[in-house]
Amino acid sequence: MYGDQETVRKILTELGDTWAVVGLSNNQDRAAYGVAAVLQRFGKRVVPVHPKAETVHGEQGYPSLSAVPFKVDVVDVFVNSELAGDVADQAVSVGADAVWFQLGVIDEAAYERTRAAGLAMVMNRCPAIEIPQLP
Repeated sequence: MYGDQETVRKILTELGDTWAVVGLSNNQDRAAYGVAAVLQRFGKRVVPVHPKAETVHGEQGYPSLSAVPFKVDVVDVFVNSELAGDVADQAVSVGADAVWFQLGVIDEAAYERTRAAGLAMVMNRCPAIEIPQLP
């Protein structure tokens, strides 16, 4: 398990409420769209990061993490595993506090690099599943 329950709780409750969701577009058939809606219902500000830079769920989108003009607390990654490590490295470079790789997104080397850089990280889990279960 990449991210114990304490790390999951810390990311969801302590590390901030601004979540960049990488891979989020207006495609309602994609998991990112539904997960972002759940995060919003639980009080998170969802920032879409996608090459299209679409406005999603009422929030302005940006083409990359480096284009977001304010602090992002958590980077939630909905890209395939081959691209996820680069996104994790970008999260470190923009000063995020945590990285969350969604279900099926696995890059063990990125997990180690990100944790070594001092960020909290969860991999192969979904915040929309975890957040309603918090006490």
